Amino acid sequence: FSPPLSRSRGESPATCEVCEGAEELTEALKQCTAWLCAYFCEPARTRSLPVPAFHHPLLQQDSFTRQVLWTLWRDVKFGEAVSYKQLADLAGNSRAARAVGGAMRSNPIPIIIPCHRVICSSGQTGNYGGGNLMKEWLLSHEKLQKEKLAY
Repeated sequence: FSPPLSRSRGESPATCEVCEGAEELTEALKQCTAWLCAYFCEPARTRSLPVPAFHHPLLQQDSFTRQVLWTLWRDVKFGEAVSYKQLADLAGNSRAARAVGGAMRSNPIPIIIPCHRVICSSGQTGNYGGGNLMKEWLLSHEKLQKEKLAY
């Protein structure tokens, strides 16, 4: 998978390409690949795509972590950010901001369940398993894409 390089306004949309071996992907991986291509190249399209199947055991068991991850996926939209405390409130336990941080560290499918959108109450980005530069890039990507959609 290769996301597009940044481009200026007015240029034609970049295409995302799936690298070699795409013909061997299962249907679930094809859905996931289509979703990720849309996220990086045509974010508005992610709303109309089927959500990739989540078979990870962490997402199957009844737990606060699962509640937090599903709440994040459902309620915090593209280009938005939420604090750990706000997400704890949304998930039903206003005193569980630290547990929300633990849930973010446990997220088995970052980007699709957008843990990069969870930031500190101070406005600092906080930590990210993919590295803080990646978190900042993803937040910036979403902000720019959202501005383009509003333009």
